[in-house]
Amino acid sequence: MFSVTVRDHMMVAHSLPGEVFGPAQRLHGATYVVDATWSGPTLDADGLVVDIGLATEQLREVLSAFTYRNLDDLPDLAGTPTTTEVMARVVADRLAERVAAGALGRTGHLTRLVVTLHESHVAWASYERAL
Repeated sequence: MFSVTVRDHMMVAHSLPGEVFGPAQRLHGATYVVDATWSGPTLDADGLVVDIGLATEQLREVLSAFTYRNLDDLPDLAGTPTTTEVMARVVADRLAERVAAGALGRTGHLTRLVVTLHESHVAWASYERAL
């Protein structure tokens, strides 16, 4: 299996409902380092898993919808606890939509996408999905 990972970051504000979240129930900020890894069993005709430039551009565009925003105010996330795990899934699904729309060029050989949000140097969460 071949894979390529690109990295960016996003700075957000949000609150997490429920006693389980303790002080994070209050509005607070988070800075996530975000890795997106595309994988497939073969390479394209140019010997690539995915064009790193296009992958970087698409990750940046997806994250721009959240960066410097209060996630609690975004209509498409209303009623969703914006935990690190949930946001990893949201980012992965939005990237997968872009793959399906052809924004990353030739991708018929891709089979998996993993998005990892690093909350700190000691804690992170990932979401893996088929393409």
